Amino acid sequence: MATAVRLLSYNVRSLRDDTAALARVIRACAPDVLCVQEAPRFFRWRAQAARLARATGLLHVTGGAPSCGTMILASPRARVERAWDTTFPRTPGRHRRGLATAVLRFPHGERLAVVSCHLSLAAGERLAQGRLTLRHLRAVGVPAAVLAGDLNERPRGRTFRLLTGALTDAWAAAPEGGEHTFPSRAPDRRIDAVLCTGVRITSCGVPPPAALPGTRPGDLARATDHLPVLARLELSPPG
Repeated sequence: MATAVRLLSYNVRSLRDDTAALARVIRACAPDVLCVQEAPRFFRWRAQAARLARATGLLHVTGGAPSCGTMILASPRARVERAWDTTFPRTPGRHRRGLATAVLRFPHGERLAVVSCHLSLAAGERLAQGRLTLRHLRAVGVPAAVLAGDLNERPRGRTFRLLTGALTDAWAAAPEGGEHTFPSRAPDRRIDAVLCTGVRITSCGVPPPAALPGTRPGDLARATDHLPVLARLELSPPG
């Protein structure tokens, strides 16, 4: 029997907004895996990451300052087989970026590689980072894999198309809920995505407020400047 996994990708803008609203949204999404972008990475970042984990009932897996603001949290249901952080080459005058990566094992032995990314605002640098990300994902060597994050580009962009040439765009495969992810108060573009290989995608999209029990009116707009992307995936049992 396939194992269902709920994976959430969310740019949290360094926890500068309403963190109580953010925690309510994440808890309502009930993720097994949370891929974070713009995670705390400066002063007392570990304490801030720990508070987010406690507030959402998740565990910190990897990321933060070592990956330049990408992070992975997970529920106790997922066992961490290995986890590590990498950074992209530095471009003078630009914010350095990186990847948080984990290989997770689920109750029936299913393995899932997860990479949280936040690509550059500059088109040329973003394309180079996209190529490095695909190379990184191939090197992980796990057939079932997810790349989730803030691509800083719309689906017709060159980097987005590069990534979806190798991975399946979960929204395009099984759309459910909203499409646009930015800005949260008046979303008009999709720049956040969940991209997969080796898994079955059952749904993906921005969950509507009515599907988020325990949240309050306006929480999605107050939590951060992006909207979350929730993907429901199924992993095949090993063997």
